[in-house]
Amino acid sequence: MCSVLGIFDARPDADLRPLRAQALSRSAMQRHRGPDWSGVHADRHAVLVHERLAIVDPAGGAQPLRSADGSLVLAVNGEIYNHGMLERGLEQVYAFQTKSDCEVINALYRESALDTRAFTAALQRVNGIFAFALWDAAQDRYVIARDPIGVCPLYWGHDAEGRLWVSSEMKPLVGTCADVAQFSPGCWYDGATGQLHRYYERPWRDYAATEGVPADPAAIRAAFEAAVHRQLMSDVPYGVLLSGGLDSSIVAAVAARFARRRIEDGDRTEAWWPRLHSFAIGLPGSPDLAAAEVAAQAIGTVHHGYTYTFEEGLDAIPDVIRHVETYDVTTIRASTPMYLLARRIKAMGVKMVLSGEGSDEVFGGYLYFHKAPNAREFHEETVRKLDALHTYDCLRANKSMMAWGVEPRVPFLDTEFLDVAMRVDARAKMVGASGEGARRIEKALLREAFVGYLPDEILWRQKEQFSDGVGYGWIDGLKAHAAREVSDAQLAAAAERFAVNPPQTKEAYLYRAIFDGLFPGRACAETVPGGKSIACSSPAAIAWDAAFAAAADPSGRAVAGVHHAPTARQR
Repeated sequence: MCSVLGIFDARPDADLRPLRAQALSRSAMQRHRGPDWSGVHADRHAVLVHERLAIVDPAGGAQPLRSADGSLVLAVNGEIYNHGMLERGLEQVYAFQTKSDCEVINALYRESALDTRAFTAALQRVNGIFAFALWDAAQDRYVIARDPIGVCPLYWGHDAEGRLWVSSEMKPLVGTCADVAQFSPGCWYDGATGQLHRYYERPWRDYAATEGVPADPAAIRAAFEAAVHRQLMSDVPYGVLLSGGLDSSIVAAVAARFARRRIEDGDRTEAWWPRLHSFAIGLPGSPDLAAAEVAAQAIGTVHHGYTYTFEEGLDAIPDVIRHVETYDVTTIRASTPMYLLARRIKAMGVKMVLSGEGSDEVFGGYLYFHKAPNAREFHEETVRKLDALHTYDCLRANKSMMAWGVEPRVPFLDTEFLDVAMRVDARAKMVGASGEGARRIEKALLREAFVGYLPDEILWRQKEQFSDGVGYGWIDGLKAHAAREVSDAQLAAAAERFAVNPPQTKEAYLYRAIFDGLFPGRACAETVPGGKSIACSSPAAIAWDAAFAAAADPSGRAVAGVHHAPTARQR
């Protein structure tokens, strides 16, 4: 994973030297995403800059990627997991210049023969996480696209000269583009027509398409194993994030089964780095650190558990907000320990990790799903949460890790896995009474699919939000700190200072003040949807329980009548 920066619609008679220099300077603001190499292409209509984090083909995959005739120039941030299958399925011969998994995008574009439907269909076949800008010099045409869920960040806007800028992070666009905005996931933009096309649509988005579809735990397990296997594609040392919660533990357990073979050559040879390393972080005595040790011993990973102090976390928050580019309370709470963990992982020489984001959205794992009144509303809320992930958990995982040049991959959001897990009738995912009269725990379907993989104390551990699991003292300390730093008068006047999404708590006010100092302007503020937890801002959640309407604190502990002590187990 890397960073891209593109400038399009430059005047053909303009002097490119100042624009090229400006592009290089702005791209350097996101070089933490790609510390291994920088590449640039500049011609009379386009400038593309790429900062590379070398994961696949580190010796020969430098970008921008050019076609043999030099007319196609591609800058990509991401990984194409099924690139081998796509290359074998090409109907036209394409002269690949590298072994990069991303170069297949050039081939798919050329094979589409500039036909909108054909290129849309090609993107529908891609399984990966990506954000790219492609320049076709022969046709004076550019194409921009983002992966289906928005795992890879992407922003765009226009400068005062009317040129279109696109960037992996918002930082390079601030002060240049007054209309900066997030590029929509699952879409591609055609610079020749000025049209934005949605390519990612699935039947399972409509509950009617899933109603009556039975749950098959074995099929879910097989689909997830295949997703993890695909995503272990790497030519550099990798590891897994292991909080000791259900999701990260399943990811780690599955990865451990494949880690000893080299994925890129079809498991024919021993992996270059056959020992799987796992990583966790928390305040001293945190529930996550204790659970992670249990899970790591059962799975057999080489485990690294790190602690941080409250003061170290507090000191990091301004840098976290600068990197993650949000003022959302839950996101900042969870991003800070993840940011600190990424620095530790980088020091170990690891460049890629697998993580458990997406499971709660797919299986309804957040504790307020206990209150869903029926299967239709449960399913519709999972779809809504998947649609919003690019502004919350995907944004957190990607930018917290990439702040230190560590690439996160998220197998629960693998598109082939989603097609299996999301087409199941939500009745099988709902929390309710079991046949024995006991209350069924959240994500029971997922837990049932992996019986035998993990110890029961991990497999049936209650949901803990990451920002709670690192230690309850983390959130409590942040609230106490904000109470000292922000006065009652400042909070009362918050709507006057912050016209967009005024903060409702002192903690939110503190983060918002830091954000606005780094990212001034209404457009930047509007890239953050609401500035509070996706759970607390959910119309469905509020309808299910009126208490959500007044819940300013987004911690999972705020779900009264559902959350229990972190050591409690339900089955």
